[in-house]
Amino acid sequence: MALRGAISIGRRANPVFRSASSIFANSKSFPHLHHSFPLPQTKHGVKHSIRAIHQGSTLDPVTPKKDEGNKHDYDHNWTIKMLYDGDCPLCMKEVNMLREKNKEYGSIKFVDISSEEYSPEENQGLDYITVMGRIHAILADGTVVKDVEAFRKLYEAVGLGWIYAITKYEPIATVADAVYGVWAKYRLQITGRPPLEEILESRRMKKEQACDDNCKM
Repeated sequence: MALRGAISIGRRANPVFRSASSIFANSKSFPHLHHSFPLPQTKHGVKHSIRAIHQGSTLDPVTPKKDEGNKHDYDHNWTIKMLYDGDCPLCMKEVNMLREKNKEYGSIKFVDISSEEYSPEENQGLDYITVMGRIHAILADGTVVKDVEAFRKLYEAVGLGWIYAITKYEPIATVADAVYGVWAKYRLQITGRPPLEEILESRRMKKEQACDDNCKM
């Protein structure tokens, strides 16, 4: 009786459980579900058939709309756009955490400024050098936020606003921005990357090489 009551409660609380249990209960009445069976003929004279899913098989998931910069990013209903440096290993740890959390909310659009497709014109005129200097984010209404405020807005967008909530108030806000400023200034050195000038030169040469290759074609 206790087991029957638990199953009954589970069915009421979880529609997926209810559907699964119904299918299981009725399966004995359909011993040939593993065979194909025809559907009625369509008006064009084409017959279709449906093959029941074998036990243990899976269906391919529906592919969601992707963001321009990464196959895991969602592009619908975003409320804030995060401009991040995809070549920064430490930065990517945080980006990946936010991206994973964003699967639940779909509120952040991620834009990799290190991508060759990055366009300042599509991002409030923020060029590569500017965004490399410190983190920037763009709200859906076009407002640009940066530094700790950008982190606060991004975390709020995925239900983690409590982490940065204290940075709204003084003197914590000033201290937090100062600490972040030091990190931003030495970020490249801390992560073992060359100075910004060398990175810019490398990007310039890469673009010139790409241009030469296209011209030869």
